[in-house]
Amino acid sequence: MKPKALFIGGTGTISTAITASLAAEGKWDLTVLNRGKRSSAVPDGVHFIKADIEDEAAVASLLEGTSWDCVCDFIGFVPAHVERDWRLFRGRTRQYIYISSASAYQKPAVSPFITEGTPLANPYWAYSRAKIDCEDFLMEKYRQEGFPVTVIRPSHTYCNRAVPLGVHGSKGSWQVLRRMLDGKRVIIHGDGTSQWTLTHSTDFAKGFIGLMGNPHALGNAFHITSDETLTWNQIYEIIAGKLGVELKAVHVSSEFLAEIGPYDLRGALLGDKAATMLYDNSKLKRAVPGFQATVRFEEGVADTIDNILAHPELQIPDPEFDAWCDRILNVLDNAKALLKQQS
Repeated sequence: MKPKALFIGGTGTISTAITASLAAEGKWDLTVLNRGKRSSAVPDGVHFIKADIEDEAAVASLLEGTSWDCVCDFIGFVPAHVERDWRLFRGRTRQYIYISSASAYQKPAVSPFITEGTPLANPYWAYSRAKIDCEDFLMEKYRQEGFPVTVIRPSHTYCNRAVPLGVHGSKGSWQVLRRMLDGKRVIIHGDGTSQWTLTHSTDFAKGFIGLMGNPHALGNAFHITSDETLTWNQIYEIIAGKLGVELKAVHVSSEFLAEIGPYDLRGALLGDKAATMLYDNSKLKRAVPGFQATVRFEEGVADTIDNILAHPELQIPDPEFDAWCDRILNVLDNAKALLKQQS
């Protein structure tokens, strides 16, 4: 009999690749529970329950009498979410996997070399602090009553629906690509030399699946990332190269970008992407022998760009962000001109 898994969410940036891999392997009996907004992304052979996990009473009724070998919540962001999951699944699953975030690791970073033992503290980003609170609740339940939690901390993971970038608007990354294609200047935070780790969702799926049903994972936290690191300058150069255009980059202080708004770049930059983060995946590789991320960014982002250009529905315009970039660049141009006049 196949082990049974329940995914809450299951059709997002990270989880779609996991769901697809499990369906292809056929080793797990997988059920996905979500509101059905992307039900077309659920592969054949995967059971689907249309429900809103926020309606705890309705979900409890739907799942009455069920038990699971693994439950994973991909959309738990605040303590109330994991407290609900604990009520729903205590005594009913052999493993509960919580998706936290590598942005929870200490900022400002004392060291760029990150292990799972790196302290968790992020004064810049409420999102990360909420993830830390969720981890604390779950680990306390593990220590008190043996609730079988595994914490996973993704870093910057991408799929074929969006290009990973440092600075973009609320509607995603397409407008930055549009600026590149139009020969306009694009903003890179800082001086572009900090190092960053980008992980393709299919590589993330390998590590994640290796932790499912893994007794060495219980009561433990793991990050799952590529071993490849690139500077932000390299990342943007690769993207422009795949678009077949010249990169016209303007470097702008992360602190400046964080202060001017309206986007939450204080968290996204000072609390995450502005820091050099080099992840040690030794713990994961001990728990999942043979794990290796194999998709280089140059290869993965080429597939992503091809997919976006082939699907107009993924090309979401963001005129507000475009105008915001132009305003910043104009201010900088005027400041340079004024200082030159005064010198």
